[in-house]
Amino acid sequence: MIQPRLQRRLLRHHLPLLLASFAAVSALYATRDFKDVITRTSFATAYPALALLAATLLLGPWNLVRRRTNPISSDLRRDVGIWAGILGVLHTAVGQCVHLRGRPWLYYIYGPQEHHRGIRHDLFGLANYTGAVSTLLLILLFATSNDWSLRKLHTRPWKRLQRWNYAVFALAGVHAFAYQGVEKQKLQFVATVAICTAIALGFQCAGIVFTRRAEREGANRFA
Repeated sequence: MIQPRLQRRLLRHHLPLLLASFAAVSALYATRDFKDVITRTSFATAYPALALLAATLLLGPWNLVRRRTNPISSDLRRDVGIWAGILGVLHTAVGQCVHLRGRPWLYYIYGPQEHHRGIRHDLFGLANYTGAVSTLLLILLFATSNDWSLRKLHTRPWKRLQRWNYAVFALAGVHAFAYQGVEKQKLQFVATVAICTAIALGFQCAGIVFTRRAEREGANRFA
């Protein structure tokens, strides 16, 4: 039998997130004019994954803006992160096959016919390395985003680990912006990346402001 808490999460969080993710991915997949399934799938999963990742950074500051205490672990933030992880990992796996079919290592090192040797240090390399590191961190957060890991690691170490979500988003943002240049994307998709980044940064700044304000108010009360 499904536990009441899990049942609530499935109905209130996972089902809406599933439907929203499916709708977004399907719309992007259907409206692109790429000829092959791999390129369409990579493109269609990229932007929803970034949007969900940005959403994980909004929930904490939103609680602070509403003057609510941030819990150590939030089911909603955890579940949004799970779907960001699913789409992010899927995007990365499929994306390794888009530009250099059958030669994914050339995403990270120069090929024998290119002017340079060794590790890629061009815009394409920057996009791929930041994306790969972001995904590895995302998998780590995905694997530990559960009650069992929270109990085993204890509160403070688990919370420190989960704060790597900021690095995940920063790396994903660099990856996304770099690929806008690599693929010379249309303005609306560049704007999508910029808006996701700006909203996440704006909410984080608001969270810092409200946290400091609350600390000052608390200090004044006990002064």
